[in-house]
Order: sequence, then structure tokens, then C-alpha cells
Amino acid sequence: MNTPVKLYIKNMVCNRCKMAVQTELEKAGLEPLSVELGEISLKEKPGDEQLQQLEISLTALGFEMIDDQKSRLIEQIKTEIIKLVHYTDTTNPLKLSALLANHLHHDYSYLSNLFSSVEGTTIEKYYIAQKIEKVKELLIYNELSLSEISYQLGYSSVAHLSAQFKQVTGMTPSQFKSLQKHGRKNIDDV
Repeated sequence: MNTPVKLYIKNMVCNRCKMAVQTELEKAGLEPLSVELGEISLKEKPGDEQLQQLEISLTALGFEMIDDQKSRLIEQIKTEIIKLVHYTDTTNPLKLSALLANHLHHDYSYLSNLFSSVEGTTIEKYYIAQKIEKVKELLIYNELSLSEISYQLGYSSVAHLSAQFKQVTGMTPSQFKSLQKHGRKNIDDV
């Protein structure tokens, strides 16, 4: 019996990314067991030619295959934060540090030091940047009040959200909302 093979892909941040990767896997003649954000599980180990073809096609779409363990771990940290901020509807009772340590099976101080040394920013700042992008998205949609957005993203108060928003963007949420051209970033550009 073959053991599933895992491949790690950088820059997979949404469901469209998963569909694009799935299509490229099929084009390369590979049978995925699952395609998740940043991680593919294959039935069997691909041949060198298949792997090379996949790498070329994924690179053309803006993805990158990750080989080394530390890069994979950093990408997993980013993926967990993106899932938490952009794809989880409920506020999480766990602290970010505990959540990452539990999901990635490493001590948080190790994860934090690794992330900071490679990315040049802290996990916390990356998390805040993702939350602010989500706030921008929700402000543009104009379906929730600032109070509801604050609650949904786990802020202690509207004042805390507003202060953090201003610190990151240089403007208040109201100023951002009144702009004609909104300055949102792609999730993978944060």
C-alpha cells in the first residue's frame, strides 16, 4: 500500500487557488487525495517529469512549491492565520499563540523566532495586517456595522479596532469607507 505524499505550495490563499491547483494536478496526470490551502496530498509519489511540469505550471500561476522544512512551517503559519481571519465565522477562544502551537505541533517561541527571522516581521503584526484587510473588506461590503465587525474579528471594542486600523492604514475606518477607490490588498500580498 502506498503512503500518501504531501506537497507544500506557497501563495495558496483562497478557494479559487485550490481549484487552480487541482486543475494543474489533473493536467500533470496526478491524483490528489486532497487539496487544501498550502498543502496537497497525493495518492502516490509523482515522477520527476510530472513534478517538473507541475512546478512550471504552478509558478506560471503565481504559486511556488516549497521544499525545505522551515519554509513549509512559515507557509503553514500564514495559512493558519489566513484561515482564522478570513474563513472562520466564530471568534476563537484560544489565543493566537496557543492556536498555532496546537495546529503546528511546535513551541510558539520557536515559531515566532523562525517567522520573524525569515519574514522580517512578527507573527502578531502579520495577524493584525490580515485582520485589517478583513476589516477593509467588510467595510466595503457595507453589510455590518463597525460594532459587528469588531465583534466578528475578536476585538475587545470598536475603539480598539479603530485605533489599530488607524495605526496600520493611517486613517480611521470612517475615512476609509468614504474613499472612492479603496486600498485593499490581495491576501497573499499582506
